[in-house]
Amino acid sequence: MNLRFDARPGTSSPASSPPKEAGEKPSAPAAPLTIELRNRQRARRIDARRLRSIVKALLRHVGVTAGELGVVFVDAREMTRINETFLRHEGSTDVITFDYGQPGPQSIPAPARLAAPVFHGELFVCVDAAIQQARQFHVRWQSELVRYIAHGVLHLQGFDDQSASPRRRMKREEDRLLRTLAGAFELEKLDRDHSPRPSSPAT
Repeated sequence: MNLRFDARPGTSSPASSPPKEAGEKPSAPAAPLTIELRNRQRARRIDARRLRSIVKALLRHVGVTAGELGVVFVDAREMTRINETFLRHEGSTDVITFDYGQPGPQSIPAPARLAAPVFHGELFVCVDAAIQQARQFHVRWQSELVRYIAHGVLHLQGFDDQSASPRRRMKREEDRLLRTLAGAFELEKLDRDHSPRPSSPAT
């Protein structure tokens, strides 16, 4: 199993076995595609139905048609615990990717191997980090949240950001995906507290 983290620039390193939610043994990928969203934070109310559609579109754009993806939204306190336990890094971070899949046979060309239906992973996404970094980079936190998910999915697709050249390639693809998704979805509506409400009928 592999683990990667940090959508925004920062240090990263391999880690020990990840927690598949309550510590259960990761199951084999489901067919054709399973997406599980779980919320364990209270900073923002996320529209899960809209987000599921966005994640489905994201996976489609990177060629994933089968497998299993879990996305867990946590606060900074829980992300700090995960980061320190499994990466031995102090403090919180924005996204941590747990890769439960195995690459296809080496005889298969890399693009086909990485898009094969062995896609199986779990992303822990820190909503507090999305809020903080959105202010820093002058973007919406909803956009930042989608960026973290795209970053984690790219890691599951085999992208690497351990050195400068692969990091630039991954960032270009991340930016492309975010532009595509922002053009297809109103990302700001991921915030349930700020979604437009139906107007009252005229009297």
